[in-house]
Formats: sequence, structure tokens, C-alpha cells
Amino acid sequence: MKDPNFIRNIAIIAHVDHGKTTMVDGLLKQSHTFRSNQAEMEQTLIMDSGDQEHERGITITAKQTSVYYSDYKINIIDTPGHADFSGEVERTLNMADGVLLIVDAQEGPMPQTKFVLSKALELGLKPVVVINKIDKPSRRIDEVIDEVSDLFLELAVDDGQLQYPVYYAIGRDGKAWTELPDNPSEHTDLTPIFDAIINDIPAPTADISGAFQLLVTSLQYDSFQGKYAIGRISRGEVRSNLPVVLIKRDGSVVSAKIDKIFGYRGLSREEVTSAIAGDIVALTGISDARIGATIADKETPEALPVIDIEAPTLSMYLGPNTSPLKGKEAKYNTSRQIGDRLRKELETNVSLRVEESGIGFIVSGRGELHLSVLIETLRREDFEFEVGRPQVVTIEEDGEIKEPVEELLIEVGVEFLGSVSQELGARRASLIKQEQTSSGATRTTYLLPTRAMIGLRNVLLTATKGTIIMNSLPHGYQPLGPKLQKLRNGALVATEAGATTAYALDLAAARGELFVGPGTIVYQGMVVGMYNRQGDLDINVCRGKQLTNMRTSSSDGAIQLTPFTDLSLEQSIDFIEDDELLEVTPKSLRLRKRYLDPNQRKRAAKS
Repeated sequence: MKDPNFIRNIAIIAHVDHGKTTMVDGLLKQSHTFRSNQAEMEQTLIMDSGDQEHERGITITAKQTSVYYSDYKINIIDTPGHADFSGEVERTLNMADGVLLIVDAQEGPMPQTKFVLSKALELGLKPVVVINKIDKPSRRIDEVIDEVSDLFLELAVDDGQLQYPVYYAIGRDGKAWTELPDNPSEHTDLTPIFDAIINDIPAPTADISGAFQLLVTSLQYDSFQGKYAIGRISRGEVRSNLPVVLIKRDGSVVSAKIDKIFGYRGLSREEVTSAIAGDIVALTGISDARIGATIADKETPEALPVIDIEAPTLSMYLGPNTSPLKGKEAKYNTSRQIGDRLRKELETNVSLRVEESGIGFIVSGRGELHLSVLIETLRREDFEFEVGRPQVVTIEEDGEIKEPVEELLIEVGVEFLGSVSQELGARRASLIKQEQTSSGATRTTYLLPTRAMIGLRNVLLTATKGTIIMNSLPHGYQPLGPKLQKLRNGALVATEAGATTAYALDLAAARGELFVGPGTIVYQGMVVGMYNRQGDLDINVCRGKQLTNMRTSSSDGAIQLTPFTDLSLEQSIDFIEDDELLEVTPKSLRLRKRYLDPNQRKRAAKS
């Protein structure tokens, strides 16, 4: 593409599950990016390529793709909808000139809708609103349009942003309309969305004749080309083998040379000989490239403004495994190996912070989900380590310690409202708003400290039998409040190492909820369950039945054990207290006390 007037750069933004990635699927398929017999034509969520993205059903990392429609090249950026991955949104929106704001026709604007739209409007991006899922039986389109209007009134930086077109769509079926249809089942396609991108989204403002300049917004790797530096060309033209300089975030300058240039077409990169200002490209040959650095013409090395990312809100200890079972279930387990991998993660995970702490590291991120995705990634890469309880990241402002605050939106049936309110009251949450939805559920908005969010999701899912819908987003900082009361019961702690027996577990089951089954290898100080009272209880889960001529080991087969609770990674992280750790290996998750020896635990509790 040699004329920036025929380039459109758009970002797809929305709350989680409102249909961003499904809309991209439709645009890819209907632009004839794939052949009719290609497998992608039968797939859904094409852009969600990671294993965890498929398993969790969410977009974790922003992705770029391009489609050609008529004479236009449309660069599309698919962004995450979850607030924990907002760093991905912040770093990629600067490549766009406009956004498609996807809003669910039933749910309307949600917390993440507000967050991503505010970022887009701050950058001056042109919005196009798409009311999606208009075929829902409980749709409330007029009310949603009014709610979107109120949101724009609240967030708009200038009056021009209050003028935006509205389209209607069923992204799953690849349908869109300029006006609300009487019959959503009628045959149509996404032509209105393509036309909106071309007519409503401005062409990039670009100086083709100036010296080359590009801000590195993303990095990718492969075994053939090495590192790809991805970004939008701000000025000039780039050619293969062009001598350039890399201006790092600290201002230092390194000479380099561009090897190859790649554009995007569908899910693939295609090599090109040159590209102009306004286009999004991937460059190879610059091994020192980092997100936020500028690649510029060697003769006129000018740096672009660095991307500002909001500070992390939660941190946790992550270090080498120190349990008696260390080194048995993973390939990588040393402090050096873990540190090298975390430093590599910093290159692409812009919201992450890593600091050394003894033999381990303090890892800071934007929320529990952000940190748990990192832990699961390391686990799948054959790493073994231990993590501590998440801690809130405080700041000092005007001589006062302040903590982050979350805005929490909850939608739940009326029958569970009492138990939800009781739990949030214990966590010092303040009720801001309460209303009834068209489906009869109650929608409430709370403000509460971020530290009160730790473990909340699993507690409320249990209390509401899995029916609750909850979403949160950052809401600034407030003075650090008093310590929250301990809401969890004590732990059942193993006193001996060995294999658990059915006999011992049957006796232990009366004391609380078990996390291990028979035949499980445990060690002294390992947490094997939750006590049904406050305070911890040391218990022997390896004890066998004493044999006599009247009682034999064969009678163990008659024991009917209550099924044990197999905690997930997120549930395990939520469970641990300050004096506990979670041992993570590719095969196992084990809860343990920080001090395995009971005498050490007693001394630590007194100090």
C-alpha cells in the first residue's frame, strides 16, 4: 500500500464476552482473507491463538491482523476485554486511528467498557459504536443506547467525541445493519461495518516524505526470523536493509539495520520490500528492540513519546521451590532459570514488574488473573517454583500511604443478595448503586480496597451456586485502611511425611474439608485441608490401622471417603494466608506452611 488514504487502522474494544473476537472472525471471513476450503472458515475465535485463551474463553494478548476490502487495507487490533490485561490495551491503542466499540444489547456498558473507552477517547480516537447480539430475547436496545450516550457524556474529552455512528449486529452470525432491523433473522452480512470503517474512521495522518520513525508497540518471536519489532510507522518509509538507530526508553542510541519487513494478511505475516507511514508492520534484524523504544532514521534520530502504562496493583513472591519434594517434577527449578524467564517475560508483558527478593522475586501485576496467567504459563513451560499470598501495591502521595481501590459491579439473583451483601460488608465495601435488571436480577456497584478482592470471586461463586456475574476495574487510590479481618478458617497441617491412608483421611474428614486423597505423598508442614474452626490443626494423615487378630488392613476397603476438594490454581492462590506458600509444578499444586517445622511456626507467630 503506497497511499495512506487507503489505509485504516482500527482497534476492537469492548467488555469481556461482548463479542470482539467474534466480530473479527466475521471481518476476516467476509473479506475473503481465507479460501472457502480453509479450516479457518469453520473455526471461531480465530484470533485467540494461545492455549489459555481457548481454555479461559478470553483474549489475553492484543493481536494484529489485516484484511483487504475494496481498495482499502484495514489493519485490525483485537484487544483484551479484561481489566487485568489493560496494559495490552494501553500499549496497542496508539497504533489505531479509531475504535469499534462493541456493546452487548442486553448487558449494556460494563466496567471494562468504561475503561477501554476512556483510554480510546484520551488518545483522540474516532469511535464507532456497534450494538451486538441484538437477537437476544432479553435485549434492551433503547436503554443500552441511552447508557452508551451517558458513558460518552462522562468520558468525552471534547464535544466532537459525542458525535458517533451507531450500528447493529449479530457478530456470531456475521450480520450487521445501519438501522435496527425488524427481523434479525433476515439474510445480510457485515458490509455496514466495512463501510463504517472506511467512511467513519479517518485515514492515518502521515508524513510520507519525512525521515523514518516507528514506535515499538509489540514483540513476537519465531525460530526462523528471531525477534519481530511491531509498530505503526509514524513518519517516512521503511525499506529492507535500511540502516537505522534504536532509541531505547532510557534515551541511549544503538545502531542497527532492518533485515526484513512484514505486513499482515489474515493470520499470516507476508514479506514486503517497503512500507509507508500509517501502516502497521513487523521488522526483523533489531535484536535489542524493546516495547516503548523508537526505531528511527540513522541521519535524524528522533524519539517518539514513550508509552505510559498504569502501575501494578498486586504483587506476590515467586521463587524456587524449597519443599522436600523439590526437583522431582520439573526441568527448570533454580533461581537463575526462573529469573531469566521472568526477565524475558518483561520484554512483552508491559504491565509486569519484577524485583529480586532473596533467592526469589517479587512479581507485580494488574490483578489476580494477570498473575495467575503468568504462573500457569511458567508451569506449562516445565518450571517448578513456589508463590506467596498476593499483596496490594501501595503508593506514597502527599506524605500518606495509599492503596488501590476497585469498582466492582455485581449482578445476582435476589435470593442471593443477602449473602453477597454480608460478604462484601465484611470486606469494607461501600455500596454506590443498586438497580433491577430487565431479567429480574439485581445489579449493584461497590467500591472496595483491591486487597479485599483477593479470594472474593471464589467465595461469591460458592455462595451464589455459580450464578453471580462480577466485573471490576481500577478506581484510583485511597488512604490505607485498617487490616481486614481474617475470613478463612484454619488449615489442616500434616505432621508426618509419607503416603496418605484411607483410614487416616476418614478420621481427618470429621475435622474439616480435605484437599488430598488416599495414596497422596505429603510432607511435614503441608496443608492437606481446611479446618472447620479458626486456628490451624496439626494432623497425621499417614497413620495406618493398628493390626490385631480382630482388625486387619483388608478392612480399609470398607471405608467410604468423602470426595476431596481438588483446588484449581486460582482457588489455591485465593486460599493461602501470609504464613503459607503454594508449591507449583507441571504436575502438582501443593499448599504448605512457610515454616514446615511446627516449632518454627510457633516462634514465627510470636515474633
